[in-house]
Amino acid sequence: MSDTIFEVSETSLSGLEVFSGLGMKERNEAAKLFRGKYYEINQQIVSHLDNSNEVFFIINGVVRITTYSIGGKETTFRDMTAGQMFGELSAIDGMPRSAHAIALTFCEIISIPANSFWKLLEKYPGVSKKTLKYLTKLIRLLSDRIVEFSTLDVKSRIHAEVLRLARNGNQIDGLVNISPVPTHSSLASRLGTHREAVTRELGVLTRKGIIIKKSNSYIAIDIDKLQQIIDVASDVPK
Repeated sequence: MSDTIFEVSETSLSGLEVFSGLGMKERNEAAKLFRGKYYEINQQIVSHLDNSNEVFFIINGVVRITTYSIGGKETTFRDMTAGQMFGELSAIDGMPRSAHAIALTFCEIISIPANSFWKLLEKYPGVSKKTLKYLTKLIRLLSDRIVEFSTLDVKSRIHAEVLRLARNGNQIDGLVNISPVPTHSSLASRLGTHREAVTRELGVLTRKGIIIKKSNSYIAIDIDKLQQIIDVASDVPK
């Protein structure tokens, strides 16, 4: 694509939860602080230990947050979709980036420098409140994953990840549609295991009727049963 930059309008901000409480006039003013950019598939948006400080918001597309061990093994933290933000930690504490951000699909992303982001937080208490809620949700998510890694074996971690995907999916006719389906390799990267283990356990869940594969989607047909399996495997009080 020859032109990778685009102008940010109030419409771009209207679909973002953090700015949903602002009026059209306020979004128009805020939009002037942002820059819009298109990213191609597999294009790097930020790198681990970068000293940049922009906050990014996904308008369209999927972004993968990942890092690599000294030995080169990839660990995926999460895949982010339209409406979500990333890069806020470096904007808040001024520290280098804690992970890589890569465009998993073609992406339309807007960004704002740290100092401008802080001005918005100070000017609009509603934006500050929604940002705090977003960060709290992120902390809870990461805390849950730490507990899973500490208390669950690989099989149960796979179960927990399938359950997490199902709860974020769309319900259709009483079934939860997970789409797009992450590859077995990407699931393995998130869970600290290998692709074969993921493939084997998804096969077991399919044979048990807990999930069923249709085209490019997994349909979770019994979330309660999957939760029960995880609870039995975990010693963590509920």
